[in-house]
Amino acid sequence: MEEFVAQDANDSFSRYALALELEKENRVSDALPQLREVIARDPGLVAAYQQLGRLLAQSGSIDEAREIYRQGISVAGAAGDQRARSEMQLALDTLD
Repeated sequence: MEEFVAQDANDSFSRYALALELEKENRVSDALPQLREVIARDPGLVAAYQQLGRLLAQSGSIDEAREIYRQGISVAGAAGDQRARSEMQLALDTLD
């Protein structure tokens, strides 16, 4: 996966997939910046907010997870993705 990101650093899908692979390898600290970069480059990619919020919460960065979930809820709502919006709202509610 890293080679795909190296070939095209602007490819949000490859970067997102890399973050998921890093998480599977228990390399959460490496996955977090990849997801942050996806959001910075492609702020409409709803799934990136869900994954980043979840990983932040698991890592104990609760305040940052809350903020990412809030942003994701807004983006999902604007995109008409009610399922993702509801899932992130539920995740946010469990943090409060």
